[in-house]
Amino acid sequence: MKTVNRRQFILATAAGFCTTAVGGVGWPFFGSSDHETDIRGTIFKGDAPDSLWKWSKSAYYFKRLENDAVLCTLCPNRCRLSPGDRSVCRSRVNLDGTLFSLAYGNACSANVDPIEKKPLYHFLPASRAFSIAAAGCNFRCLNCQNWEISQRRPEDVRHMELFPEAVVQAAVESRCQSIAYTYSEPTTFYEYMFDTARIAKDRGLYNCWISNGYINPEPLSALCRVVDAANVNLKSISDDIYRRLNGGRLRPIQETFLTLHREKVHFEMTHLVVPGYGDHPDMIRRMCAWILEGLGPDHPLHFLRFFPRYRLDRLAPTPVDTLIRFRELAMAEGIHYVYLGNVPGHEGNHTFCHNCRKMLVERQGYHIARQRIAAGRCPYCNTPIPGVWS
Repeated sequence: MKTVNRRQFILATAAGFCTTAVGGVGWPFFGSSDHETDIRGTIFKGDAPDSLWKWSKSAYYFKRLENDAVLCTLCPNRCRLSPGDRSVCRSRVNLDGTLFSLAYGNACSANVDPIEKKPLYHFLPASRAFSIAAAGCNFRCLNCQNWEISQRRPEDVRHMELFPEAVVQAAVESRCQSIAYTYSEPTTFYEYMFDTARIAKDRGLYNCWISNGYINPEPLSALCRVVDAANVNLKSISDDIYRRLNGGRLRPIQETFLTLHREKVHFEMTHLVVPGYGDHPDMIRRMCAWILEGLGPDHPLHFLRFFPRYRLDRLAPTPVDTLIRFRELAMAEGIHYVYLGNVPGHEGNHTFCHNCRKMLVERQGYHIARQRIAAGRCPYCNTPIPGVWS
């Protein structure tokens, strides 16, 4: 496979070669309450390469079984792989009784992004994050916006060689305060992310995990020691919708949020409002009730507007009025910081003090027009504003 140098690659990705894709598959819309529909991914039997390439790494979490089989213990998919098999996420293979990641040091996307793009609104506003991804995902979301990298094998995407030390050096040279593991699902390139995060932390950089949250407790606990912030997508409060829309389960996601909360990692939540799947007010009320009971009112919640993508390219975008209604509903239920994404110009892009309601951070797209928070407090009423502000 032909590789490109770092400068060529970053210029290419900045031009959009490995970013949002417009779907054209025309998947049928599962609008019914068919509880039997489950789009969970399956193991790729006999799909492992004959030998490793230099972007391979022995997996950190797996168990050896009889007859050289292995059990991947990284995520709730718990792939049981016979020799020569490939995991659901496409990035892990069993070769001769050992589980290997094929996504180590071979980034398929690398960009300098505003931290607000993650989205992280309460973490180092106006700073820049060096953002990387490798191919693969443990979900099968029908609405995936980056399916060209998330639903591909590492060897099938254009990539560059960028090992952990080089990632950190690139972040320093780019004057970024953090490294974000994003675009695809970083849990699937866990070893690459973890080793990079350790080096970054030693160099004084922050680490941001942008994830679907589908990870097992042990690797998550280890990750919490090196990650400073996270944005985890709470796709629904319904296990049925997780099965039909994403190919996963709800409970492991809830456990991820509880662990992040317990470990005091700063995190924010996103909820993409997909018409026909997540646009019922009662579901939003249930979501808010769970958040308030298990996590409290202070973790920011972002409602994102859906646009037609991938296998849901026939759906209409989420009506803006729906998002506005859900934001008002969540705030009325008691969540302090609720934002709207993909709705330019709305006040739901700004941060208001939950006590006195004065505007504290004014945003114009990803640009910070004004930031009034001082020493983590509202300058008008002295209320602490949760987040990492400097």
